[in-house]
Amino acid sequence: MTDEDCIQFLQWSLPRLRMRWQGFRKVRGQVCKRINARVHELALIDIKAYRSYLEDHADEWAMLDTFCHVTISRFYRDRELFLFLEREALTKLSDSALSQGDNRLRCWCIGCASGEEPYTLALMWDLVVRRSYPTIDIGILATDAKRIMIDRAARGCYTLNSLKDLPPEWIEHAFIRQGDLFCIRSEERKKVDLLLHDIRSEMPKGLFHLVLCRNLVFTYFDEELQGEVLARLREKIVSGGTLVIGIHESLPSGHSGFEPWPGVTGVYRRV
Repeated sequence: MTDEDCIQFLQWSLPRLRMRWQGFRKVRGQVCKRINARVHELALIDIKAYRSYLEDHADEWAMLDTFCHVTISRFYRDRELFLFLEREALTKLSDSALSQGDNRLRCWCIGCASGEEPYTLALMWDLVVRRSYPTIDIGILATDAKRIMIDRAARGCYTLNSLKDLPPEWIEHAFIRQGDLFCIRSEERKKVDLLLHDIRSEMPKGLFHLVLCRNLVFTYFDEELQGEVLARLREKIVSGGTLVIGIHESLPSGHSGFEPWPGVTGVYRRV
């Protein structure tokens, strides 16, 4: 399958999955590699034959949907954002929780991939923020729509390249080396609850002080679906809580219930 064939196929198929081509332009190689493997698995001649196969087999669209889950992540991704969370957002959220008699800060990482983001948050709390809030505990829910990602997150073992942005002292404290891999210690894994979950179909129980929804909904979903998901997210965030999206993303036009956090990109308060 040529790159041109891939582009034409994605531009035809993505709208039917309520996704948008613009979000896939730079990552299409990962997606098209999976599709190409599926074409060979089905013993089809080419991508045009796969398109016809989709038209004749409605259940194949669910398989195609799984190929469009982009999994690019690493620890401490977007350093300036995590520094902001550490120095300002988590402090204000903790103060607010205490003022309301709440001793547990509830966080949700959507599209957690192999667990790098929620474990980064857990390490930040344990090694930096907690010393200022000894009476508060943190609970982190990490969700992803792919079972293989949840299983990898549960194992919690990573290459050194995935950890390269972490402070060296965090690595020394929280990871055990096993051959070429670095595995996060069990006491850190226990801070994160992993759940197989598709943000498009349902919402988890409870309310959250902090929701990280980065490089997923507001990159890959079409604008109508973005609006639907955002409306449901609004109902899951406490008043004054925080929504974090990707630094290159924006909320859909006409949204309500959120205001930008001054001085930082991609962070909103629930109002």
